[in-house]
Amino acid sequence: MHLISKLKVWAKSLKRDIVALWLAARDPRVPWPAKAVAGAVAAYALSPVDLIPDFIPVLGYLDDLVIVPLGIMLAIRLVPADVMEDLRTRAAARLDRPSSRLGLIFILALWACCIIFVVTALSGRMVSK
Repeated sequence: MHLISKLKVWAKSLKRDIVALWLAARDPRVPWPAKAVAGAVAAYALSPVDLIPDFIPVLGYLDDLVIVPLGIMLAIRLVPADVMEDLRTRAAARLDRPSSRLGLIFILALWACCIIFVVTALSGRMVSK
């Protein structure tokens, strides 16, 4: 039971940090490289579409369990510590969770490019046969 409560606290802090990074991408106190990383991580984490869909065994949860937390850790290191603390406080006070249309568009565009690539590759094989 102790492990489950620790995991709940960790998950809650991740959610707060994602919102804090979303705020960091718009904060004038944050340097532009940190804004870019924070914005990309927040957009991906808040996107309703995953890069690797969850229904794919093992790989589907890889982004949720590994990629997103690593991105969050990198972005947090790039944001000045005092600014990050202020943003965490502001994020914890927010009642609503932002959503990312940019993240949705990026993931959908990435999937579209992959589908076009596969269709093109397969049609090229069929023509050469």
